[in-house]
Formats: sequence, structure tokens, C-alpha cells
Amino acid sequence: MKYEYDICTIGLGPAGMAVSIMGSQMGLEVCAIEAHKVGGECMNVGCIPSKSLLQMAKARHAFEKLEKLGLATAPKPAVVDPFPRVAHHVKFINDTKTMALFDKVDLILHQGKASFVDPHTVEVGGRRITARRIFICAGTRPALPPVAGLAEIDPLTNETMFDLEAVPESMIVVGGGNIACEMAQAFSRLGCRVTMVMRGKSVLWREDQEAVELLQQKLQEEGIAVRTHVKMKGFEKKNGRVVLHTEDDTIEAERVLAALGRRMDLGPLRLDNAGVQYSDSGITVDAYLRTSQRHIMAAGDCNGYAQFSHAAMHQGMIALINCMLPWPLKRDFRKYVVPWTVFTEPALSFVGQGESDLKGRGITYETVTVRYEDYGAAIAEELGPGFVKVFVSPSGRIFGAYIIGEGSGEMINEWGLAIQKGIRMHNVMFLQHAFPAMAFLSKRASEQWMANRLKSARLQDMARWVYRLGF
Repeated sequence: MKYEYDICTIGLGPAGMAVSIMGSQMGLEVCAIEAHKVGGECMNVGCIPSKSLLQMAKARHAFEKLEKLGLATAPKPAVVDPFPRVAHHVKFINDTKTMALFDKVDLILHQGKASFVDPHTVEVGGRRITARRIFICAGTRPALPPVAGLAEIDPLTNETMFDLEAVPESMIVVGGGNIACEMAQAFSRLGCRVTMVMRGKSVLWREDQEAVELLQQKLQEEGIAVRTHVKMKGFEKKNGRVVLHTEDDTIEAERVLAALGRRMDLGPLRLDNAGVQYSDSGITVDAYLRTSQRHIMAAGDCNGYAQFSHAAMHQGMIALINCMLPWPLKRDFRKYVVPWTVFTEPALSFVGQGESDLKGRGITYETVTVRYEDYGAAIAEELGPGFVKVFVSPSGRIFGAYIIGEGSGEMINEWGLAIQKGIRMHNVMFLQHAFPAMAFLSKRASEQWMANRLKSARLQDMARWVYRLGF
């Protein structure tokens, strides 16, 4: 059968962009379909605009700190509408940077959602497209909790909050995950009175308890009310405001932001027409990102493996490469670590396995912790508390790492590389780190691990004996 294209990509979020751009650069004939905006959620209503909002909030917060120290030389800036500036940044990136990467791709934009006709044919906007391989890179949508009245009060989600015309006077943030923490802090620093409500025992409750306590304390110090173990009964509109009824009391605010995870939206794809297996958890894929139809790949959020933009980009790259490699050389996407960062202040980052995972698997490990409070650069820069915490085997194998504090999103990648490549703690110690960068704390962690080894009387005796031999 002769195909119109080598590749048809459904969705142009991070995964679809990786496949389409790389494929076209390799000289393949590529068609890419996107029902909404190029860049997907990350570029338009996710990672990028949220970081813009966080940076503006950080600048205003920094001025307030100077004011408290008596160092401000001008009145505190008034709260202005930050959203036009966010939109300006996103438009500039899309128009001048992103679109230039698709000069060799046949783009089908804003023609509706693509659906399968058969295993090699996709239909969109009345047009049928055939391809040798099809890459499903459909994303996910914000999930709304099943709470009475929530849908009727027009809650904000990450898809709609950047359409606001002004910062609300008050806001209820439903959820305690990454997006909830980031946006609660951003809106609070922009002058909004924020209340976070969650069913769990804390924000990010699955993560390292010490790190979570530090972050939650910081949020509360900035005036954010963090309500845990909340049982929500329902929402209602009253006198132009939103009222949340819980089992204990009521909470009132101008707006509600629902930040409670993601949901699949696979129905429009008509996967049954292509014989592609799927479940409520996502499209079923093997280790090489192939679906039940070996020529159809599924990368990114739609397979439910790791719902991060960088994981989606990585999967798109791996999926495309696997199409060109014979079996012995194919790459198992599950063997690549997935670091992540919550871009609050302090930022919280993690990679690998945490303590609960290690304990659950019965793995022997030790915990090495070095603190920002003990590092001269962090003290001089008044960065506040933070730490690097690494979980290590007795022989120096690195299992996982948490970092909370300034620069953690940059620092965590070193630990990700170490885990992925089997680099041990002594290798980290022998790598020179720029001083006094915050990443020097990673070297200090490795030095602390070595110092722990040298607490052994036997090793001390051996060290003295070898030294005195005078090689």
C-alpha cells in the first residue's frame, strides 16, 4: 500500500512536537494534526504561562521583603493585571520561535479532532490521511472532583485561569498537588487571599515528609490558609460569590481554582476503528511505546505513564527512534528516570526512588542530608532553609534524591543522570562543582557519604597504614 505520509502525528503538545520536528529533520514526510494550539497545554495554558505568572509574583514578593527590611526606595507596586503580559510572552514564543520549527511539516490546525478510520487512516475536517506510522500524542484535560455544585459555579482550571481580567480578591484552591501549590503561591503574592483545601494530610502528601512540611510552612507564612483533611459537601453561588460547604464550616471566596489532576479524553480518537487497546488509565503501550497495533505509537500523557511535559517530549523522541532500530537496539522508555520540580519558593524537586518505595521493596539504604542553612552562599543570599537529601546503598549506588530550595530544578538533573548511568557517590565527589553555586551542595552530599564510610575504625586503620607506606 502506498501511504501519503511517513508519519502522521495526532496532537502537537510536547510529544507530538518532538516526533514531528525530529521526523521532518530526518527527511521524512510528516503530517501533524492539532485541534487547538501548537504547543499543547504546556505551551499555552500550562508550564510556560504559569512560570511567567510565578516570576511576576516573585518580583512583587521580593519588593515586599525589601520593604519589610526598610530597604525599599519606592512605594510598593500596585497589583496590576498580569495576564496580558503572560499572553504576550506566549504569543511571542509561539509566533517567532515555535512555528519556525515546523517549516517542513504539513500542519493541519483548527480543523477539529482527528479520529481513526482504520489502522493506517486518520480523518480530520473531512480529509482522510494515510501514513506508514501514526503517533498518538493526545494530551489530557483538567479533572473536576465529583463535588455537588462545582460545575455550576464556573470553576477556574489551568485552561481558563489565564483568561482572567484581573487578580481575584480571594480564591479557594481545591487540591494540594504541583499546580495547586504553584498557583496558590503565585496568586497570593499577587495580592489574592488564598485558601487551599485538600482531602490529604498535607500538600504533596506522597512526597518526603520533611520537604513537604518545609514547603507547607512557607506557604502558610506567606498568608495562605492550608486546610487539610477537608470533606467537601458542595459549592453554591451566593451574592455573587462562591461558598464551599464542608462538614465543619463554610469557606467563601470570589473564585475557585480546581487543581486536582488530569483525565483522559480518548473518545474522539475512535481507537476501536484502528484496533488499538486502551483503558481508563490510558492507551496500552509496550516497552517501546508501541500500541497493540505495532505501527501505531502512543507517547505522552495519553499512555498514563508519567504526566509531565518533559516526559512527553522524551517519549516522543524515544518512540521515533525505536521505529528505526532493530529489536536488540530498541530503547525501553521505562528505564529512563523522570525528574520533576514544583516551581514554588522554595522549589521542590525529586528523582528516582523515595524512602517509602525503598522500604516497600526491602532495600537497604542510608540517607545523606546536607542543608542550605550550613552553606555560606545560601546564608549570604538569605535563601532560607532547604536541603539536598540522597538515598544511597552502602556501596554508593544512588537510589533517589529530594532537593528543596533555590535552584533545585537545575540541581536535580545531576542526580537523575547519576541514577540513569549508574554513577556512584564517589564519582560525584570527584567531579569539581562550581563554587559557590548551589549545586556545590550535591558535592557536599557525596563528601558526607564518604565521611560516613570513614567512621569505621577498620577503614581508618587501613587509611593510616596505606598513607604511612608513602607511595
